[in-house]
Amino acid sequence: MSLHPAPPVGIDVVAVERWLAELGIPAVAPLRFERIGLGQSNLTYRVTDASGAAWVLRRPPLGRILASAHDVAREARIMAALADTGVRVPRIFGVTAESEYSQVPLALMEFIDGMTVDTMNSARALTPRQRHAIASTLPGALAAVHAIDLDETGLRNLAGHKPYAPRQLARWAKQLEQSKTRELPELDDLTGRLAAAVPEQRDLTLVHGDFHLRNLIFSRDTEEIVAVLDWELSTLGDPLADMGTLLTYWPEPGETTGGDFAPSTLEGFPDRAEMAKLYLAETGRDPDALAYWHVLGLWKLAIIGEGVRRRALDDPRNDGGAGIPTVARIDAVVEKALEVAASVGL
Repeated sequence: MSLHPAPPVGIDVVAVERWLAELGIPAVAPLRFERIGLGQSNLTYRVTDASGAAWVLRRPPLGRILASAHDVAREARIMAALADTGVRVPRIFGVTAESEYSQVPLALMEFIDGMTVDTMNSARALTPRQRHAIASTLPGALAAVHAIDLDETGLRNLAGHKPYAPRQLARWAKQLEQSKTRELPELDDLTGRLAAAVPEQRDLTLVHGDFHLRNLIFSRDTEEIVAVLDWELSTLGDPLADMGTLLTYWPEPGETTGGDFAPSTLEGFPDRAEMAKLYLAETGRDPDALAYWHVLGLWKLAIIGEGVRRRALDDPRNDGGAGIPTVARIDAVVEKALEVAASVGL
C-alpha cells in the first residue's frame, strides 16, 4: 500500500486509486489531491500522480444536501454529451455512484491547463486589453451553448419543457425555504413580483445555469475560452436566463454585489450594456425580456448566498477559500435586485 500525503476531506484515496485502475487509467501511485477552484458547491480536486499526470475529481459538498442538488453524475452526463460540439468542455473519464469506491458519487475528468480569472489578483495581473479581449469572448461562448442541437447531443430529455421562469421560481423559492439562515421579507416580496411578471418564453435551449468568469478557463496565449466548467445547474430553458446570470455576476464600479470578487469593475472590462449588446447582436433575442432575467439572476444569487452560509454552518469544511457570503453582501444583492426591478417596472 502506498503512502498518501495530506488525505483530502471527503475522499478515500486508496479506493480512488483502485477506481482509476478499474477505469484503465495508468496512474502511478501515490496520488496527491489538491482542492482547486473557489466553488462552494460541488468540491473539485486536482489529482496528480507520481509521474506528474493530472486529472480532476468532483464530488458533492459535505454535510446536508438538498434533494436534486449537487448531482455530479448528471453534470458529467451533460459534459460528455457536449464533447464533440462547439462548446469546449473537459473530457469525462468515469463516473461512479455510491459504491465500494466512495460513499457519494464521483466524477473524474480531464485536467485542462490554462488561465483562470478567479481572484482579484489574477484579474489585476491582466492588461486592460486582455480584460476586454477575455470579456468579449463570453457572450459568443454563451450563444454557442444556446445553439447546441438537443437531439444530436441526446439532451432533449435532460429536463422538462414547460416554461422555464415558473420552474426556476418554484425551485429556488423552495431552496430558500430549506436553506435560509434568517427571515428575508424583501426577497420573499420579490419572489411574488417575479412570478407576476414572467415574460413569454420564445426559445427552449440548453442553459448552463451558472455562466461567469470563475467557471471558465482561457488560453494563456489568445485569451479565448478553452473550457466551460461547472454544469451542475444546467437544464433546458430560456437562454436569456444565462445572460441574466452573466449580468448578475458583472458588477460595475461603485456596486458591492460582487463582494470581494468584482473584476468587471476594473479598467478594460466592458459594462453590462456592452456585454448585453454583444449577446443580443449574436442571437437577435429580446432585450426587454433580458431585464427580467437580470432581476431573477440577482434574486437567485441572494438565495445561493443563503445556501452557502447554511452549508458552512452545517460543515465549515465546505468553504473553498472564497469566503462565506456576508449578510451585508447578500442584502446588497437584494437591494440591487429591487433597484433593477423598479427601473423596468417590475
